[in-house]
Amino acid sequence: MKIGVIAIQGNVEEHVRALEKTLAEREEKGVVVTIKHRGLVESCDAIVIPGGESTTIGRLMDREGIIAELKAAADEGKKIMGTCAGLVLLAKEGDAEVAKTNQPLLGLMDVKVKRNAFGGQKESFEALLKLSIFDDVFPAVFIRAPIITHAADSVEVLATLKGHIVAAKQANILALSFHPELTEDRRIHHYFLE
Repeated sequence: MKIGVIAIQGNVEEHVRALEKTLAEREEKGVVVTIKHRGLVESCDAIVIPGGESTTIGRLMDREGIIAELKAAADEGKKIMGTCAGLVLLAKEGDAEVAKTNQPLLGLMDVKVKRNAFGGQKESFEALLKLSIFDDVFPAVFIRAPIITHAADSVEVLATLKGHIVAAKQANILALSFHPELTEDRRIHHYFLE
């Protein structure tokens, strides 16, 4: 198994470490690679788009030709997970704040998103989140977190917080408002690799 982490900006190393630990726990042979340029996505079985600054990540992915590769990978059924900024990038549509930045969106999930929905850096928080895919709550870390404001019927809502969608799945795409890589609980990474 080869898992790629988009490594242009953001929580790259945290995802790499979490994925390596997850592979070890699953006793699976695999490798985690970082993707900074075109040409690597096609060789990966699964891809993670980490949190960070969605405008910067989107523009640099577009410039490097990675966006086209990610769209092709999604069409082939490869698993893609986006966390925080990655959720924004996966969306088909953004709110006015997203639109004014003119940032590219991948359009891989039939959702509309709002950036920084819970406030700025100072309003970051942790919450015990009930996800429909787990029996027990998950310790979710929210940092300048986006939310999904609208989801098509084809999108499966996995969790809400304060009435807002913060985790969802559509076919082979998993989108999270929070940062599972910043906790020692690797259930989400296990779920993603399954």
